[in-house]
Amino acid sequence: MNKAQGNKPPLVLVDGSSYLFRAFHALPPLVSSRGQHTGAVKGVINMIRALLKAYPDSPLAIVFDAKGSTFRNRIYTEYKANRPPMPDELRSQIAPIHDIVRAMGLPLLIVDDVEADDVIGTLASQAGNSGISTLISTGDKDLAQLVNDHVTLMNTMTNETLDRDGVIGKFGIPPERIIDFLALTGDKSDNIPGVPGVGPKTAVKWLEEYGSMEGIIEHAGQIKGKIGERLRENLDALRLSYDLATIRLDVNLDIAIEDLVKAPPDKPALHRLFSELEFKTWITELEDQGVQASAVAGDPVTADLFGDAGAAPDVNPDTVSYEAVTDAADLRNLVDSLRNAGRLAVYIEHEDAHPMAARITGIALSGKAGEGRYVPVSHEGDAAAGNQDLSLLKGLLEDENITKIAHDLKTVCHVLQNHDIRLAPHKSDVLLASYVLNSVAIKHQLEDMARCYLEMDIPGRESLVGKGRTRISAATLDPQELARFAGQRADLIFRLDEVLNHKLRESGNLLGLYRYYEMPLVPVLQKMERCGVRLDAEVLNRQSRELGERLHELEQSVYELAGESFNLGSPKQLQAIFYDKLKLPVLKKTKTGQASTAEPVLQELAQEYELPRLIVEHRSLSKLKSTYTDKLPAEINEQTGRVHSNYQQAVAATGRLSSTEPNLQNIPIRTAEGRRVRQAFIAEPGYRLLAADYSQVELRIMAHLSQDRGLVQAFADGLDVHRATAAEVFGIELDDVTADQRRSAKAINFGLIYGMSAFGLANQLGIERRDAQHYVDRYFERYPGVRRFMDQTRALADEQGYVETLFGRRLYLPDIRAGNAQLRQAAQRTAINAPMQGTAADIIKHAMIDIDHWLELGDLDARMLMQVHDELIFEVAERDVDLLADGVRFRMISAAAMDVPLVVDVGVGANWDQAH
Repeated sequence: MNKAQGNKPPLVLVDGSSYLFRAFHALPPLVSSRGQHTGAVKGVINMIRALLKAYPDSPLAIVFDAKGSTFRNRIYTEYKANRPPMPDELRSQIAPIHDIVRAMGLPLLIVDDVEADDVIGTLASQAGNSGISTLISTGDKDLAQLVNDHVTLMNTMTNETLDRDGVIGKFGIPPERIIDFLALTGDKSDNIPGVPGVGPKTAVKWLEEYGSMEGIIEHAGQIKGKIGERLRENLDALRLSYDLATIRLDVNLDIAIEDLVKAPPDKPALHRLFSELEFKTWITELEDQGVQASAVAGDPVTADLFGDAGAAPDVNPDTVSYEAVTDAADLRNLVDSLRNAGRLAVYIEHEDAHPMAARITGIALSGKAGEGRYVPVSHEGDAAAGNQDLSLLKGLLEDENITKIAHDLKTVCHVLQNHDIRLAPHKSDVLLASYVLNSVAIKHQLEDMARCYLEMDIPGRESLVGKGRTRISAATLDPQELARFAGQRADLIFRLDEVLNHKLRESGNLLGLYRYYEMPLVPVLQKMERCGVRLDAEVLNRQSRELGERLHELEQSVYELAGESFNLGSPKQLQAIFYDKLKLPVLKKTKTGQASTAEPVLQELAQEYELPRLIVEHRSLSKLKSTYTDKLPAEINEQTGRVHSNYQQAVAATGRLSSTEPNLQNIPIRTAEGRRVRQAFIAEPGYRLLAADYSQVELRIMAHLSQDRGLVQAFADGLDVHRATAAEVFGIELDDVTADQRRSAKAINFGLIYGMSAFGLANQLGIERRDAQHYVDRYFERYPGVRRFMDQTRALADEQGYVETLFGRRLYLPDIRAGNAQLRQAAQRTAINAPMQGTAADIIKHAMIDIDHWLELGDLDARMLMQVHDELIFEVAERDVDLLADGVRFRMISAAAMDVPLVVDVGVGANWDQAH
C-alpha cells in the first residue's frame, strides 16, 4: 500500500454498495428473532469498524449508490437492464446500515444521477490534487482504473491490496488500460456490451500489441479471423462500452475533502439500533462504556442470534386430547376456532403411492400443544359414515394469515394439490428444521424427532396398519382409532416447531439457512416434481433390447474364457474361477479371509486380465439395463407422459439434494451407453432442453476457502486449472503439458478434495506409491495455502466436532475423535470435502430459488425440470432459448461472491445428451 504523503494520513473511501452485495452473498444469512435479515448489516459494519481501528486518524467516508437511474442509463437505456430486482432480504438491510453509519458519526455520501464509483473517483482525484493519498476499500474490479501513485485499492473481505504493480500482476495490464480492458470484454452484470467473443486473454493480448483501445481500433483491419470480424462489426459498441466503463472524476459534490470529518458517535442511538438488530457483542461493548439499555419493541435483546435465544419453550402440556371430527357442524366449529390459532400443524393420512397420485384418507390438525383433531375424508366400509367434505377445510388450509406447519411439507403440498387445495405461502417444516440443525444425528422421521427433541416414544405406522401380508389399509380403520395416532402426530409437529425454531435461533447462522435457503426451496422443488420431464420410452426399450443382446454375448465370452458356465453374480463362484482355477493374483481379502471379488479389485484386475474386464463390463451394462432402460419407461405417468422424480432435501449430510422414484442423478455420463439413456430425456415439440452446469465448482470453492494465491490466480486468469496444476507439479511450461500429465493433475486436484492419500492416488493413476507421494508433495509445495487450509480444517473439526460451509451450514463429524483409526481418518477426509461439497449445494440452491423467482415474474415460456448435483436442466420454447441462457447463467454466477469467478457452461439440444 502507498504510504501517506508527508505526515498526512490517507483518505479512506469505502465502497458501501460493493460491500453490501459482497456481504449479502458471501456471509451466512443471519436473521434476528423477529425475522429481520442482518447478515449484510453485520458484515458491512464489521468492515467499517476494522478500517476505523486500522486508520484512526484518517478522514473517512462511506459511499453508496443512490436509488434510481443514472446518467449512464441516458447514454445506454439497456445499462444494467439484465440485473434482477434486489431481493427484499437485501433491500431491507440498506436503511439499517445507513442509520448505523450516521450514528457512528461517519460521513455518508449518496449522490443522485451517478454511481458510488463516480463519487469515489472524484474524491480520490481531489485528494491527489491536494497531495493526500487515498485508500479505496472495495471489492469492485472496475475501480482498478483509479489506481496510481496516490491511490491504492484494498479488499477488506480478502485482505488483498492493489497498488500499480498489484493491478499489473492481477490483470496483466497497468491501471491506465483498465477502461480499455473493460470496454473490450464488456460486463454481463452491468449489461455493458463489449466485443462479443473477446475475453480477458484476448483483451490483454491486443492491448499489449496495440497499446490502447484506440490503437486496436486503428489496426482493426489487421486482426484476422472471426474475432477480427466481430471487432470491426462492433466498433460503435466498443466506444459506447468505453464511455459506460469510465468512472467520472468531476462529479459536483456538496462536500470537500476537508469536510470529511468524523463526528462523535451517538452511542444511545447505536445501542437502540444494535438492540433492534440483536447484535449482542456490540450491545455489551456499549454497556461496558456506560451506555444504558434502550427499550426495543418485540423480543428482548437476549433473543440474540449469536447466543442465548431466551428460555426454552415449555411444550409439554398437562393433558392431551386427540379426537375424530365426524360431524359437519363440529367441523365448522373446529375451522372457526383454528382460524384464530395463528399457527396450524397439519398431518395427512394418505395412500402409499407416488406423491402426485396419493389420495387423502384423513387430515389431522393442531393449533395448540396437547390437542389434535382428526378429520376423516375417505374411510371405507362402516368407517365411511364419518367422512367429511374437504371443501370445509379448503379455506382454512389456503388462509395466508395462518402459518402452516408440517413434517415433509413438500409431500403434504403434493397430496393436497391432488385435491385442488394449495397450502398458503406461510409455512414451516419440522423435517427441514431438524435436518438443518444436525443432518447426521438422527434420521428425521417423526418418531426419531419426538425421541430426540421431546423425549417421547411414539408408535410407528406399522403399529397401526401392520406390515407385509398382514398390512391393512388405514382407510378401513375406525376414525376414532386413527385419531389417537394421527392427532398425536399433528400435536407433536406443532410442539416440535416451537422447540426446533428455538434451537435454530440459538444457533445463529442456521436459522437463516432454514428460513431463506431450505424453506424457499420447497415450492421450487415441488414445482419441478409436478412438471416432470418428458421421456421417449421407445428409445429406452430399443436400448434395453440391444443391451440384452450385448449381455448375452458377454456371458458367452466369459464362459468360453472360464472354460465353464457359472453365475456371474455369485462372489463364491467368481472366487473359484478367478483364484482356484485361473490362479489370478489375490489383491485383497475379505474380513473372513476370502479372496475378494469386490468392484475395486475387479477394476484393478481388469487392467491386465480379459476375464475380469468382461465381468466389469457385464456388471456395468447389467446395472444400466435393470436400473434405467428397463425401469424408467415404467415410471412414466400415464396422464402426463412424463417422469416425476422426488427430490429429497433432508438426506445427504452435506446439504446436497438426492433424487428418488426415479433417481435421475446417477445416470452415467462418461460412457456411451449412459449418454444414450440421457438421449431419451427429450423436450416437447417446439421446445428445447437447456442444461446449465457449474464448471469445477468445488475446486473453485477450495481456491476461495484456502486463499491459495496460485490456485486463485489460475482461476482468475481463466486457465485450465488441471493444466496449470500439471505445469506446477511437473515443473514445466503450460504449453508443454501432455494429456497424461493433465490427467494426473486432475486426479490430484479432485483426489485431494476427497481426502485421497498418496496410496489411493497411486492406485488410481497406476503408478508407484513413491511417485504418487512425490506428486502430492510437489503439489503442496506449489499450493501451500491448500495444505494450510486442510491442516486448519482438520484441527478445527477435531476441536468443535463439525465443519461449516461458506454459508454457515454445519456438517457434524461424530467419528472425528473415534478411537478406531480408520473411522477417525474417514471423518478427517470428510472434514476436508464437506465444506466444499456443502458450499456447492448451498450455491446451487440459492441459484434455483433466484431463477424460480425470476421465471415467476417474467414472461419466458420456460420451466426448471431437474437438478443433477451442479447442473440445472430446463425446458424452454425455442424463441426464448437465448434469453433463458443469459438469465440462468447470470443468476448462477451471481449466487455467491467468491475470490474466484464462478463459471457456468450452458448447452441446448433436443434431448439431455445434446444439451449437456
